[in-house]
Amino acid sequence: MKLSVVIVNYNVKYYLEQCIDSLSKAIEGIDTEVFVVDNCSTDGSVDYLQAKFPWVIFHENRENVGFSRANNQAIERATGEYILLLNPDTVVGEETLENACRFMDENPLTGALGVKMLDGFGDFLPESKRGFPSPWNSFVKMTGLARLFPQSKIFGGYYLSYLSENEDNKVDVLAGAFMLLRRTAIEKTGGLDNSFFMYGEDIDLSYRIRQAGFDVCYLPEPIIHYKGECTKKDLRYVKLFYEAMIIFFDKHYRRSNRVFRYGIKLAILAFGFLSVLQKVFKIRRFAKRKKSKTTTFSLKEMTYGQIIRAMDENKEKDTLFRILNPERGICVDAEESGVVSEN
Repeated sequence: MKLSVVIVNYNVKYYLEQCIDSLSKAIEGIDTEVFVVDNCSTDGSVDYLQAKFPWVIFHENRENVGFSRANNQAIERATGEYILLLNPDTVVGEETLENACRFMDENPLTGALGVKMLDGFGDFLPESKRGFPSPWNSFVKMTGLARLFPQSKIFGGYYLSYLSENEDNKVDVLAGAFMLLRRTAIEKTGGLDNSFFMYGEDIDLSYRIRQAGFDVCYLPEPIIHYKGECTKKDLRYVKLFYEAMIIFFDKHYRRSNRVFRYGIKLAILAFGFLSVLQKVFKIRRFAKRKKSKTTTFSLKEMTYGQIIRAMDENKEKDTLFRILNPERGICVDAEESGVVSEN
């Protein structure tokens, strides 16, 4: 088996439907198995999708076991040379996986590969390629210095903003939304750490893959990642994120000076509090953006790959892109509410 794809789902059946539909075209010609691990969804995801995609292997959890543990459940069953961790709110082009696997074949020292992610407006998502969240990188990000000096290696380390988004590069951290892993790298590092319920597990895994002697690489192959905007207004997710940062710090910086450790933890908590205060501003900004114009692409006229590249190459300010699949009659929006319209 060349490729195993693992998708963890929780109450986003329409996003997942579009994801699997794009995936079904991307795996043509590649010996592939696809796993969907459902974390106790209440929207009827499994019943709805099993009938539409009988070739997908579904695993139903009776409780939400978290992102790391759910991925590991499928990884244990996977037989592929490469294992792709893929979010359900993503869309891949017809050539995406072929190009990604070819890169891995040609670069045997690469243990993990990420790609160029675009949001629903066609904008580049900077978390596609990141540096390690060291105390300094985290500080300059939270204080805004990273935005002021994006081309500086001193201040641009968090998102590696001084590296071109359109060129191959070795990086430190990839996003778990699309992470292509070499099986030998997983075997050497032990997979995802179940201590991370949600957030931080991709940083931790990237860190351990680098420590194991593999390269972590970025490939400018564009995909769409709607980025789970519906979770951002829930402050519980802010709490989970900063708890994950503390777990990561305790795990990898535990030998640091005690005063330094307490200082960093205090800073993480402070940044978490500031993030809560910023939520109102961010929600209002996104709500304003939702009122912008909308462009709908039809799969009758374009392939997924053509749509993704059109979004990447022909951005229009504040234009929300939608993909209509006439065969299935759905159109998934990138709106914050996570609303899906059936046409």
